[in-house]
Amino acid sequence: MPMPEKGTDWESLKQEMLARAGNDVKWREGKTAVYVFNAGPDVERVQKEAYTLFMSENGLGPMAFPSLKKMEDEVVAMGLSLLHAPEGAAGNITSGGTDSITMAMKAARDYARSAKGAKGTLNIVIPWSAHPAFDKAAKVMEIEVRRIPVRDYLADVEAMGKAADGKTIMIVGSAPCFPYGLIDPIGELGKLAEARGLWLHVDACVGGYIAPFARMNGGDVPPFDFEVRGVSSMSADLHKYGYCAKGASTVLFRSEALRTHMIFDCDDWPGGRMITPTLAGTRPGGAIAAAWAVMNFLGVEGYRAKHKQVTDAREKIAAGVEALGFRVVGNPQLGIIAFTHDEIDCMAVWGKLFERGWFTSLTTVPAGLHLMLSPFHLQVADTYLADIAWAVEQVKAGMTGAAREARYS
Repeated sequence: MPMPEKGTDWESLKQEMLARAGNDVKWREGKTAVYVFNAGPDVERVQKEAYTLFMSENGLGPMAFPSLKKMEDEVVAMGLSLLHAPEGAAGNITSGGTDSITMAMKAARDYARSAKGAKGTLNIVIPWSAHPAFDKAAKVMEIEVRRIPVRDYLADVEAMGKAADGKTIMIVGSAPCFPYGLIDPIGELGKLAEARGLWLHVDACVGGYIAPFARMNGGDVPPFDFEVRGVSSMSADLHKYGYCAKGASTVLFRSEALRTHMIFDCDDWPGGRMITPTLAGTRPGGAIAAAWAVMNFLGVEGYRAKHKQVTDAREKIAAGVEALGFRVVGNPQLGIIAFTHDEIDCMAVWGKLFERGWFTSLTTVPAGLHLMLSPFHLQVADTYLADIAWAVEQVKAGMTGAAREARYS
């Protein structure tokens, strides 16, 4: 469409935007368990106000905006502290999980080339359950991806070890993986990495900013971060369970020496030397500022309280769906839960729930329903369980009706 010849007043545009949003999912009502992390209106207010305070500032220019540089350094330092990083560890804020994963892979590739003399077609070895962001980054860098079947929905360490070779620049474990919400055996992967001299990346995009607090709350969370000596890098999203504004993630390295391989440095052009730590050039100051503000607003005590609501909601929903005949996949410990049914079409149940305004994810293997829960979901867990019970009955009635029609046709 052509651009309008004349501008429109803001109030009219605002009303049109709100009208267009009328058909969007009602995430503020807790009806969404994907895409949005609803930590409540108090956190939402901090996100918005902090973001707008620095909306025009640019993280590309740390000399021009030392405030952003200081906030980024402090956010990264808090992340490294939470994730048991050793002295000398380093990292940066990125635009999201895909950015963090891409930059970790870039660092691992360049490290393999400079430290090990790696040449030719290089590869990464990842579990079948690992996020497609690894495939996206691999396509950009022409790296082979070796996806290894999982064992009991977890990374098969032995099989991954067999798949790794002299061209392997990275092995991967998830904490947790997105499809099932399960934490891979990072301790065993760490031993493999140490024994073979492999770069182990832990994708904690989902879990990095909930797992430490779930452990503080008494959750049985296994070692998954830099306390495992074989871990070289991690990705952890601030805009997921860090409850910060989109888009903000962190990519973290065991040492500054490893992080150095991520940095882009160019002076062969007439504009002077340009150094960027991540894939982006311009980096929205609002995302950095909002991350700093939310982390300081909540603190350890606030995060523990918010995340207890998440895990309480998960436990309540798990018990409720199991009572309806569903089977929870594995033993989820954080905010994601996937569950399947041996006799009912879960896609049909999803469709019925959609009729009542619920928008959630699905798994394909096994075919099941998938929830990525927020603190607000504890308030609507009973409503969800009542609606899924209704959906199951609707699907069963449809199955009975179809059988009756088949019998008399």
